[in-house]
Amino acid sequence: MSSPIASLLAADDPAPVESLEQHGGPPVLLTCDHASHAVPRALAGLGLAAGLIERHIGWDIGAAAVARRLAERLGIPAILSGYSRLVIDCNRDPDDASSIPETSDGIAVPGNRGLSAAARALRRTACFDPYHQAIAARLDRFSAAGAVPALLSIHSFTPVMNGKARPWHVGILWDADPRIPRPLLAALNADPALVVGDNEPYSAREPAGYTVRHHAAAAGLPHVAIELRQDLVATADGAAEWAARLAAALSPILARREIYRRERP
Repeated sequence: MSSPIASLLAADDPAPVESLEQHGGPPVLLTCDHASHAVPRALAGLGLAAGLIERHIGWDIGAAAVARRLAERLGIPAILSGYSRLVIDCNRDPDDASSIPETSDGIAVPGNRGLSAAARALRRTACFDPYHQAIAARLDRFSAAGAVPALLSIHSFTPVMNGKARPWHVGILWDADPRIPRPLLAALNADPALVVGDNEPYSAREPAGYTVRHHAAAAGLPHVAIELRQDLVATADGAAEWAARLAAALSPILARREIYRRERP
């Protein structure tokens, strides 16, 4: 009898997780929750018209490219999701209805309508759980080596949402833990050409996304979520430019030994 995962993911479907190992850097794990717009073949493109899944509703455009380059520059490991946020959102609690949205930015997602509890559980087992298990395992490896790790979460946002323009080039999302966010905001704001959002265009106080909240905040680990405007990172050159900018801003912060301790909220 086939397993639930096998019944959703075919042998030629992408893996649900991409893990990159880098060495030589600080004890930091980089995550990218919306790295891919892939859809399991069994879900028939979620019933969407051609090309829609490749738009911002399907993934964080440019985020994976930045994440891979930033991990390499900092010498830190990275874990990236393997499937579209419309299959199941790896940054939402899976018990929340929004984790498998029936509409996104006004676009209906036919393949997500009226799903049974069993169908939702199948997507979680195949695509959500392996990603978060990989994050937990990599953080545990740091802990087993005697390190208190930090977590960096890379995202991107569309320049226009619900008809409203978003002027920020980059947003820093944080809540109660200032160890990385405050100096990062200061470093980015030092460039007068940048429009830097402090909990913009989303707030980590609404509450924080699942990945940061579940793996870092709950454990008292230093963390930050970084949002990049998609038109700035949609090309290889743009992704490389922003990876270099973030690496320059983050390197001195992540070199501070005093940030690597558990601080319970």
